[in-house]
Amino acid sequence: MPLEVQEQPYDYRGRALVEPDWRRLPGWRDIDVADWESAQWQRAHCVKNLKQLRSVMGDLLDEEFYADLERDQAERATMSMLLPPQMLNTMVPDEVPTTEAFYADPVRRYMLPVFSDRRTDWPSHPRATRDSLHEHEMWVAEGLTHRYPTKVLAELLPTCPQYCGHCTRMDLVGNSTPQVDKLKFALKPQGRLDGMLEYLRTHRGVRDVVVSGGDVANLPWPRLEAFLSALLEIDNIRDIRLATKALMGLPQHWLQDDIQAGMERLARVARARGVMIAIHTHVNAAQSVTPLVARAAKAMLATGIRDVRNQGVLMRGVNDSTTQLLDLCFALLDGATITPYYFYMCDMIPFSEHWRVSVREAQQLQHGILGYLPGFATPRIVCDVPYVGKRWVHQVAEYDETLGISYWRKNYRTGIEHPGDDALERTYEYYDPIDSLPERGQAWWREHGGAHLAVAEQRAAESRSASRRQLLIDTH
Repeated sequence: MPLEVQEQPYDYRGRALVEPDWRRLPGWRDIDVADWESAQWQRAHCVKNLKQLRSVMGDLLDEEFYADLERDQAERATMSMLLPPQMLNTMVPDEVPTTEAFYADPVRRYMLPVFSDRRTDWPSHPRATRDSLHEHEMWVAEGLTHRYPTKVLAELLPTCPQYCGHCTRMDLVGNSTPQVDKLKFALKPQGRLDGMLEYLRTHRGVRDVVVSGGDVANLPWPRLEAFLSALLEIDNIRDIRLATKALMGLPQHWLQDDIQAGMERLARVARARGVMIAIHTHVNAAQSVTPLVARAAKAMLATGIRDVRNQGVLMRGVNDSTTQLLDLCFALLDGATITPYYFYMCDMIPFSEHWRVSVREAQQLQHGILGYLPGFATPRIVCDVPYVGKRWVHQVAEYDETLGISYWRKNYRTGIEHPGDDALERTYEYYDPIDSLPERGQAWWREHGGAHLAVAEQRAAESRSASRRQLLIDTH
């Protein structure tokens, strides 16, 4: 007799991808397919303010929502509003949006946050900082972070085609907001890129370059191709990863003929030199994976690059259930040939407490998704620990769940540490959202947590200023 199929905690069903009908929204009723699939049209019609949002949504949303959004932009937002039509169209994708459905939508919750989303008791954790990963302290050239022994992060530019509310680089990326006066690059763009290349030519221990920003989709293609071609000429560089949320938020960009032709040229040279090029994108909800996203991912793979991978962010109210994570992973893998790779815990930036989950919750989610996906496509949930880097959530060394403090160790020194210090022996802290703690833990933070934020911000600002002064001295 055949074995009886057992009911499972997660029920897998292959689902066909669907492009939401943008004509359901009043402002786009007359937009044809040719315009919609044009990268130029998408960029020209990004939603950057309340007036433009109203022009798209019409009277589908109540005044309550617009007032809620306006207050958040004035009092809480660390990122300015910037939404390509492609991305706005994936909010409430299956119906004409109502205010209630729009509030509840997971993509809206992180791309278009409103004041009522944020916590009022702890809008920011007392240990939150603008540059929560201390990347600027580790700049070895302007925009080039050397945190890991063999890997660097190259921030080529400070802009994106879309701005995410939870952006870990909110200190640098995007326009200033009433809450955040953004850090500005001091060098001209070409001088900044030349400085990065010079460092990589003279530091042969680096083999892996994450090319990011901002988003590489915002760099004019000739300049990006020239930088990548120069990387391919450096013998010690073996891996190049292009970071672009625009593969999902603006897939039309990657479907342009000149972009595909340029990627083919780079992939051909990379194969000849034994270098692997991959694209890393950033998708947080299954509904964001549409046929256009799949076309863009497959077009990039057809150029001959190694892989297209997804690095999502784990966020409360967006993807904090096993079902949401597995739905997303299968949409990526089955529908778009994008490999699920990482889910980062949301970093400890200001006004992010309503998004963050605890380490324990992240561990439970990691447990929940195991066994359903192929091993190579089972994403690892990681905590990006300040001064440490990515650590799998089950690698925690110690964990005080009452105070919400997890302690982590590392096995390498960053560029700001030196032989003889205690970097490899000490522990480093990460903090759970305070509202997730038992009352005794919350009471402790109410008593002890208030004064630290100002001190941390001052230290971070002093460190950024010192780093910029030294870089200018070294450059000139």
